[in-house]
Amino acid sequence: MFEGIEFLNKEMFWLFLLLPLAILWYVFKHKKQTAELKISSIKGFKLTNSFLPKIKHLLFALRLLALALLITAIARPRTSDVSSKTKTTRGIDIVMAIDVSASMLAKDLLPNRLEALKKVAAQFIKGRPNDRIGIVEYAGESYTKTPITSDKAIVLQSLNNVEYNTVIEGGTAIGMGLGTAVNRIKDSKAKSKVIILLTDGVNNSGQIDPKTASSLAVEYGIKVYTIGLGTNGMALSPIGITPNGAFQYGRVQVEIDEALLKDIAKVTGGEYFRATDNKKLAEIYNEINKLEKTDVEEFKFTNYEEKYRSLVLLAGLLLLIEMLLRSTLFRSFI
Repeated sequence: MFEGIEFLNKEMFWLFLLLPLAILWYVFKHKKQTAELKISSIKGFKLTNSFLPKIKHLLFALRLLALALLITAIARPRTSDVSSKTKTTRGIDIVMAIDVSASMLAKDLLPNRLEALKKVAAQFIKGRPNDRIGIVEYAGESYTKTPITSDKAIVLQSLNNVEYNTVIEGGTAIGMGLGTAVNRIKDSKAKSKVIILLTDGVNNSGQIDPKTASSLAVEYGIKVYTIGLGTNGMALSPIGITPNGAFQYGRVQVEIDEALLKDIAKVTGGEYFRATDNKKLAEIYNEINKLEKTDVEEFKFTNYEEKYRSLVLLAGLLLLIEMLLRSTLFRSFI
């Protein structure tokens, strides 16, 4: 009955303590005003079976009920409907530069480095509903897989299609990957521009020096987070191709130019992370997700509907009925 109803003036319920006092006063007054007459016989008196004397206390009950309704009305019962509206006040543009060289097929992460990255990156993208995201692929050269867009379905589909191929020249051109990412995001109007650069090797090709690319990022106010992907020591990596076209795997020393990645992150105001397994990679993306937040304002609107009016009207109706009964049917008893 009272589900969803709140009372603005709950202290008014203390007035209900007056009701027992009113009942005691009524009982005391009724006994005091009632006279008794004892006679030896009622023979000769005309008796009637009127029910009115039996229900004359109904008048007091109506008045008492009206008082209870008025006390409840004074407590201001009301219901509330809360609605909210969110407004994104600061969006972030993010470009993910992904190394797709053959070494990304190494199996020190499961099932391999590239597939492990795609799984974690997909969760990262889903967790950034208010930001625009783009994807750049690079190996010995680089190209834009997806321009920055707010359409997450397109970004996720492009990410799913990221794979090693022989179309891109072999090698690891970190400078090219970073340079292409900078070119994609440099004209962005977003207040915060971020590049997540991931590689599992050493810069060994490309026409742009990584330090030149990082200087461009600084010039355009772009923050770069760098991730070195690969275990410590040896990893089962592609070392050749068999006659049937499949990769031949062997134990290869993992070499990551951590000094370069740290320098890129430092000069651009980002951070360097090292992912040695699937769990660590997921933790890194969660950490970046926490570091780069989108400001969201939430406005709450509360609509109150007052419920006291019906109680006042009902109390008034009961008092009117009590007055009518008192002046008509019960007139001879009062």
